[in-house]
Amino acid sequence: MAKTTWKLIDTTLREGEQFAKAAFRTEDKLEIARALDTFGVEYIEVTTPAASPQSQRDLAQIVKLGLSAKIITHTRCILDDVRAALDAGVRGVGLFFATSRILREASHAKSLQQIVDALGPPIEAALAAGLEVRFSAEDAFRSEVHDLLAVYRAAEKLGVHRVGIADTVGIATPRQVYALVREVRSAVRCDIGYHGHNDTGCAIANAYEAIAAGATHVDVSVLGIGERNGITPLGGIVARMFALEPQAVAERYRLGQLRELERLVARVTGIEIPFNNFVTGETAYSHKAGMHLKAMMANPGAYEIIPPEAFGLTRRLIVGSRLTGRHAIAYRAREMGITFGESELKAITRRIKELADAGELSEEQIDAVLRDWVTA
Repeated sequence: MAKTTWKLIDTTLREGEQFAKAAFRTEDKLEIARALDTFGVEYIEVTTPAASPQSQRDLAQIVKLGLSAKIITHTRCILDDVRAALDAGVRGVGLFFATSRILREASHAKSLQQIVDALGPPIEAALAAGLEVRFSAEDAFRSEVHDLLAVYRAAEKLGVHRVGIADTVGIATPRQVYALVREVRSAVRCDIGYHGHNDTGCAIANAYEAIAAGATHVDVSVLGIGERNGITPLGGIVARMFALEPQAVAERYRLGQLRELERLVARVTGIEIPFNNFVTGETAYSHKAGMHLKAMMANPGAYEIIPPEAFGLTRRLIVGSRLTGRHAIAYRAREMGITFGESELKAITRRIKELADAGELSEEQIDAVLRDWVTA
């Protein structure tokens, strides 16, 4: 896999606005846009200005922030929507058409040839205005491959910078994503974007396989918020890629800002950050079992593929549980300046386990047991 060739399109302010619990105010959008820019995402995708008068005003205000990230929008493949995007001042536009039979029948009722014929005016208008243009096939994984390739080739011939492969209903497996991206890569020379929903829990794995197969752009949102179960979470794909390319990812993104970015989005949507959230979850760096504690004290990398310090976080070693071991107790004793012999250490550990059977002991309680043992 070519390293660091991929870019993140954060769509918290577009896909995320479709999240059932999202009701962003203008000030929320501006705060989130600034935070995303501080983190370092390459693109910020915002709801189409054609959605409502307020959407148009909000997009224009975000553009006026003068952020480093490219401000783009995602909209129907029609000329009026492109003109609305131009009026708002975006730097890029993502156009889409559903290509699966089920959505062609249920959504726009157009044949494949009618889709191809409709691409020209909006794409040409956007390109003439100097916008970065993406054409995306909605519901790509329930579309016939030959239909997809025909539409992508037509879009590339018109001059789009990128074609998008959208797993709109979250049906794809990682193997299917890899295979389809490779197929599209063999058919077009332009960039390839991937947008994947998380209905079956494969969003991060699918996004990774898209990158591995040659995709250049991946859509993400903070905490994965979006329609239904949402899409690839920003923190999840960053964690996945950091484990493979730590230096490159650390150089591109301000990883220490991730926790605050997630807290911001959680606050404005009124949701909780999951306890097992990637990297930033409450228990992400908690170690409890005795064998784990022993290894962690010798080498933190024994049970951590991502060091918490890289994200401005700290680990927690839970010494006061019934699962603790004598190495953990000895470690805490040494921190207090106390040394015990092996037989004493075994006895103290047994005592702490007995006490912990009634409930986990705090650090203060552990320290009290160690001090009492010395003075007894």
